[in-house]
Amino acid sequence: MASTNQIGVAVVGTGFGQKIHIPGFQHHPRTEVVAVHNRDLNKAKQIADENKIYYAYSDLDKILSLTEVDAVSISTPPFLHYEMAKKVLEAKKHLLLEKPMAMNAAQVRELYHLATEQGVVAIADFEFRYVPAWQLLAEHLKDDYVGKKRLIKIDWLVTSRANPKRDWNWYSQAEAGGGALGAVASHAFDYISWLFGSVNRLSGYLNCAIPERPDHNDEGIMKPVDADDTCLVMMELEDGTPVQLSISSVTYAGRGHWVEIYGEKGTLVLGSSNLKDYVHGFELFAAPAGKTLKRVSIPKKYDFSQVFTDGRLAPFIRVVDRLVASIDKGESLVPSLKEGVYSQLLMDMTHKSARDKAWVNVPKVEQFLNVR
Repeated sequence: MASTNQIGVAVVGTGFGQKIHIPGFQHHPRTEVVAVHNRDLNKAKQIADENKIYYAYSDLDKILSLTEVDAVSISTPPFLHYEMAKKVLEAKKHLLLEKPMAMNAAQVRELYHLATEQGVVAIADFEFRYVPAWQLLAEHLKDDYVGKKRLIKIDWLVTSRANPKRDWNWYSQAEAGGGALGAVASHAFDYISWLFGSVNRLSGYLNCAIPERPDHNDEGIMKPVDADDTCLVMMELEDGTPVQLSISSVTYAGRGHWVEIYGEKGTLVLGSSNLKDYVHGFELFAAPAGKTLKRVSIPKKYDFSQVFTDGRLAPFIRVVDRLVASIDKGESLVPSLKEGVYSQLLMDMTHKSARDKAWVNVPKVEQFLNVR
């Protein structure tokens, strides 16, 4: 059981939760996984046994009634996030919420205010903020390396769902929060805000290249897919900088994940061609105006204290650091649900733009948060 100094955590959702959340919390010296939730009680018990977790339930209310549980991490499919997170906050438990936060920004806004009213911490799992190469990029931008920005170009082209035989599941369904926009652009929208500032307006285009997939839980019957697997977004930042975002999960031999920043004083390029791990492999290249790009060494101050086979684990442990620091301080540190609201708001605006086939203005996050 959790000691006075430790934070007892319940992990809800055992896909990404089992791969990353459970080992991440178990690795952190201040957190202890005391409970696990899965809608299938037998599976919950199996995962608990495998990971030496004391409680296993299929009933979220039972988990929330445990005095040993101080905080809850939710990594279920997005369509379940809002109701589950609301219960967690109403039970006065701290919250770590996976992206995409919910089904729309209004739901995340409600959770943001509820956490404040309940006096508990609520933060979002935006891992790129804690990857060493990304932190070095942020330092270069803070130091005005490129000067006035002329163009930001982002490509995130992977092969994860390129095979049309990959299973049909919630990810295939727009109404369940599936698609590349939620799974991938939610990260991109957060780091665009973090690194470059607010978005003034945007134009989005969503496409589904693979319109049906086999449901292997239903004898392999082909079922319709209506969630996007490619999204293209043009943005104008508040400072006028144009941003081009291209995301696809169906690109065989895609170039990976690259961010290019072109400015009056120079160029910065951050990228990884690793298609199997979305964290490992990032390098930063820089060039003053008129010079050739050269790789920049990453200072040891940004190094992870430990690296793992799965690159997602080390930055997630840094997110846990933020959760622990937030609980100690008694306030939600960045990235809080405020940042989650903004990422979700940009997703909502992209959906609206794609439906309307038009540019849309993006509300200021402070104004949006004040609408109750």
